[in-house]
Amino acid sequence: METVTLTNQLITQMSTSERTPVEIVKSVNGLEKVVLREIHGSSVEVYLYGAHVSSWKNEHGEELLFISSKEIFKPPKPIRGGIPICFPQFSNLGPLELHGFARNRLWALDDDPPPLPPDVTDKVFLDLILRSTTEDLKIWPHSFEYRLRITLGPGGDLMLTSLVRNTGTDGKPFTFTFAYHTYFSVSDISEVRVEGLETLDYLDNCQKRERFTEQGDSLTFESEVDRIYLSTPTKIAVMDHEKKRTFLIRKDGLPDAVVWNPWDKKAKAMADFGDDEYKHMLCVEAAAVEKPITLKPGEEWRGRQELSVVNKLLDS
Repeated sequence: METVTLTNQLITQMSTSERTPVEIVKSVNGLEKVVLREIHGSSVEVYLYGAHVSSWKNEHGEELLFISSKEIFKPPKPIRGGIPICFPQFSNLGPLELHGFARNRLWALDDDPPPLPPDVTDKVFLDLILRSTTEDLKIWPHSFEYRLRITLGPGGDLMLTSLVRNTGTDGKPFTFTFAYHTYFSVSDISEVRVEGLETLDYLDNCQKRERFTEQGDSLTFESEVDRIYLSTPTKIAVMDHEKKRTFLIRKDGLPDAVVWNPWDKKAKAMADFGDDEYKHMLCVEAAAVEKPITLKPGEEWRGRQELSVVNKLLDS
C-alpha cells in the first residue's frame, strides 16, 4: 500500500506536545483512506469515499466494527459495514437513493480544521467536508456544507460530530433525515442484548413501519430485526455476553435509534454480505428519522455520536 504523510500541521492535531501521525493510505481499488492513531494504540480508518469509517481498533489492535468479507470497495457501490453516513435521507423515506448520497461521494480532507476547544486534551481528530455539487443539486436542489469531525480519545473512545449548514442563497429552508449506520462486531448475535430501549415506541420495518411498544426488559435477537426506536435516551448499551464486553453509545441531537440485523434469509439475498455474517454483527444507529431536521439559510445542525467500550458486562 502506498502511504502519503500529511503536513506537519495536520500530523500534530493534538492539544498536548505529543505527536501522533495521520496518514493517507492507498487502499483497495485505489481508494484513499485516512488512518488516525492515538498514542495509547487505538486507531480509526476512514475512507474519503463516503467519509466512511471502516475500522475502529482498541489499544490491543482488536477490531470493534464489522466489515463484510464480501465487500469489494468499488464505487459507486456503498461500503457494507463500518459506519456509513445516511444523509440527506435515511432508508427509502424520500425520493433519493437508499440512505441518501453522502455515502457515495468523495469527501475532502480539511488540512486546516478549526482547533479543539482549549480545555480539551489528549485527543486526536480529523475533519472531512462534503459540499453540494452541480450534479447533486439536480437530484437534491439545496446548497449545503457538511463537516464531519472524527475524534479519538485517550481511552480509545470514538466520537463522530456532524455539522450540517444550509449555505443556500435562495432564502429557502431544506429538510433531511440522518443516521450513523454503525455496524458493531459481536461474537454471536444470540448472545447479545441491547439495553436502554425498554418501554419505548418503535416503527417496525418488518411490519410496514407499523408502530409498536417495546415490551421486553432488554432487546435480544432470535430473528430479523429492523426497527426505528423513537425518542430514545442519550445512552444505549450493547452487551456481548460471550466476549464480556459492552459497547456504550452516547448521542446528542439524534433522538431516534435504529436497530438492524438481517438474519439468515436476507443475509443470503445480499451479494455483498456473507451468508452467516449476520451472526457476527449488529447495527445500532444514532438517528434523526421520525421528525426530519429543517435548516433555514445560514442555520447549522449538530449531531454527535460517541462510542466507547467497557470490557465487562454492565449490571442490569
